[in-house]
Amino acid sequence: MLNQDERKTVKEIESKYYMPPLITRLNNLIETYGYKDAFRYLHPIIRDAQNEVIEIIEERKKQGIIKDVSQASKTVVGAVFSNCIEYLFLKAKEAGEVRADIYVTSKVKKFGDIISIIVDGESQKPDMDLVFYTLEDEIPKNMMIISLKTSLRERAGQTYKWKLLLEIATTENPIKDKYNIVYPLNKTPLVCFATVNFYNEINNPQHRGMFKFFDKSFIGKPIDANFIDNLSTLIDYVNEEL
Repeated sequence: MLNQDERKTVKEIESKYYMPPLITRLNNLIETYGYKDAFRYLHPIIRDAQNEVIEIIEERKKQGIIKDVSQASKTVVGAVFSNCIEYLFLKAKEAGEVRADIYVTSKVKKFGDIISIIVDGESQKPDMDLVFYTLEDEIPKNMMIISLKTSLRERAGQTYKWKLLLEIATTENPIKDKYNIVYPLNKTPLVCFATVNFYNEINNPQHRGMFKFFDKSFIGKPIDANFIDNLSTLIDYVNEEL
């Protein structure tokens, strides 16, 4: 069962103007493959819904709601991936596939404040799109942050660099002392990465090397690879690790 806030989140995702074509396909995935394996097919269903989403965006331009179809499309592409994962995860929790004490949110700003690393007095916050967490006395206890990328270009490197900084901040080493690095939180979060690999960039050895820095890396595409896990393993991983 979902609590009131979680049910509200599901409704909010369903009500986003660009999500109806995706919601139909997500529910079909659940019905066909089950809650866990539905995550495996995010890439093909996002691609399949693309034309319908663009039609919705173009109609909004005709109505004067938006000015730039191209810019709106870019914004939507980034949001769709996050919304799909959050929606599937909450539907899985509703069905009892996720532990009742585990929560997920895309409202990550407050978590960035909690887990910031201090470098000589300046705050360094992680690049993250979703947080999975448990609570103790209404305070986040165990956390897993996940950075989502439709492409591995540009921003993908930001996430693993913060992960390396976290490793430095939570171990005894000369670099930590040299740059006056402090990590105030006494609990280290899991740091993960997920992609749908729209541009087949995981075949690049440099990109594959980045995945090794994370506690877990996922791909929402029906492929088998020994250097990245499928998103179909997400629910089991969160249930076991948090």
